[in-house]
Amino acid sequence: MNNRPIYPFTAIVGQDAMKLALMLNVVNPGLSGVLIRGEKGTAKSTAVRALADILPDIQVFGDDPYQLDPDGEFGIYQEIRRTLRGESAPASPPETVLRKVRVVELPVGATEDRVVGTLDLEHALKKGEKRVEPGILAQAHRNILYVDEVNLLDDHVVDVLLDSAAMGVNTIEREGVSFSHPARFTLVGTMNPEEGELRPQLLDRFGLCVTIEGIRSAEDRVAIMERRAAFDLDAKDFAARWQAESATLADRLLTARALYPAVEADRPLLFEIARTCLEVGVDGHRGDIIMLKTAKTLAALDGRTEVAAADIHTAADLALPHRVRRQPLMAIADNVQTLRAGAAARLH
Repeated sequence: MNNRPIYPFTAIVGQDAMKLALMLNVVNPGLSGVLIRGEKGTAKSTAVRALADILPDIQVFGDDPYQLDPDGEFGIYQEIRRTLRGESAPASPPETVLRKVRVVELPVGATEDRVVGTLDLEHALKKGEKRVEPGILAQAHRNILYVDEVNLLDDHVVDVLLDSAAMGVNTIEREGVSFSHPARFTLVGTMNPEEGELRPQLLDRFGLCVTIEGIRSAEDRVAIMERRAAFDLDAKDFAARWQAESATLADRLLTARALYPAVEADRPLLFEIARTCLEVGVDGHRGDIIMLKTAKTLAALDGRTEVAAADIHTAADLALPHRVRRQPLMAIADNVQTLRAGAAARLH
């Protein structure tokens, strides 16, 4: 078993907008995920795995492939045993175990059956009983779903992912079996715009979007080389040096998650959100709703229960660029300096 430490999230140099967007989605998965647009070699997958590594373990039933929460989802566990696995449902909860939050990766060639879940044909042929094999969305519940090169996926598969990310539920309908199970996860999609764009309808479904590029500062690039060399030389020692900062960040994320339901936004700020969306030409109302959720999550991340004007401005930079129809998508990258400055201030 490989016990090599994960490169620490707090040791990643730069890319503050990406790190902030990831943190916001961990605090509030209801943001419907983040799309990271940018070239290869910009720490996208490193950041996702590093963030998962500092999150607290989750409690699950020992024999449960659906990652259900023993505190509130035992009834669903019983129904799954009856409906999807063809087994008798236990009257009392089984043994529970602690598991680390995982990064569940979606292969580019994944089919809808692989994502949603499918019938176990071998079991059906051998025993004449219908049983459903859980899909990737079952594995992703309460974890992080990482979709590299999301723009190369079949549009229908992307639709299914985004529906589950927004609703927190996955519905399986196969050969007379119809069942829904929780699928609340942090969705992270990445893409290189040079390899093709997502359709605007799919872009709009991602809650947040950040555009990143290689760091231009020579000093920061040297820092990246030095830290990576130190990590490769002695990963455990390097991780230990960042342990205190990692623990502080983990506590901050947990505190923000607990605080979020109590965060409120004054009505004048709602009008500011609406005016901003109207001024930049955002279609529909998803942009307004995601902006409000993002602003409230930013406030929670800062330990506040009231949204401030600065939260609205940062939320606009994260939630609107990929929804603006009146400018080419490639112009998104030209509009991120304010976001980077604001993200750096919040992270440091």
